Amino acid sequence: MTKTLTQQLQAIKEAKKGIFVPYIMAGDHEDGLAGLADTVTFLAENGASAIEVGIPWSDPVADGPVIELAGQRSLAKGTSLTAVIETLQRIDSPVPLVIMSYINPIYQYGIERFVADLASTDVKGLIVPDLPFEMSDLLRPALADSDIALVPLVSLTTGVQRQKTITEGAEGFIYAVAVNGVTGKSGNYRDGLDEHLKRLVDEMTIPVLTGFGVSTPEDIVRFNRVSDGVIIGTKIVKSLHEGDKQTVADLAQVASQIEK
Repeated sequence: MTKTLTQQLQAIKEAKKGIFVPYIMAGDHEDGLAGLADTVTFLAENGASAIEVGIPWSDPVADGPVIELAGQRSLAKGTSLTAVIETLQRIDSPVPLVIMSYINPIYQYGIERFVADLASTDVKGLIVPDLPFEMSDLLRPALADSDIALVPLVSLTTGVQRQKTITEGAEGFIYAVAVNGVTGKSGNYRDGLDEHLKRLVDEMTIPVLTGFGVSTPEDIVRFNRVSDGVIIGTKIVKSLHEGDKQTVADLAQVASQIEK
């Protein structure tokens, strides 16, 4: 059975619209996790196709400075994976939620328990950036009969044959990393990136979304020309922390007006 995240994002792609996935850090709100529902509602009302919800962790190897600080603020408010899941169990999201977590919190929580406790929520996807493909069987058996898609990441240095290996049977979407390094490194894209993304889209049967460094209206337009949509994290996190919802709404408006 095709999973919900795949169905909903594929429907947007087939409608020739751009896919827009904002990232937020759970608990990085003046009200801590109590503010998560309001942020989800705000993003959904402004056109998010799905929402990536980050789990704070003390050793976030893929996070740039802005998201790392957001995680520290969240942890300082007492946020834990247990508390996030309990909060998600009370949230009714209009769009699919995608958890982004490092493997350690999930492993400590208990993988089967993690999947079971999310079954009643709107979480339909999972991204684990520090889990190598060779170790993905830690999660796959527990996710197999669930409605949660394990989203693979494809970097700029991923060879063609390895791309095929790690994306075979993939669900949800392909996370195409636009820069080498951590999140938030905007505007410093390598030559040949657009061709890389176009080739990836041509080879995949599910949507390909571009993330890492995507932060401006120009980025949104550019990457929608060569992929199926964008993931925006650092700019969203920074703007929400500063109380600048207008910038977030403006980015979402650009994304929602994309016609292909």
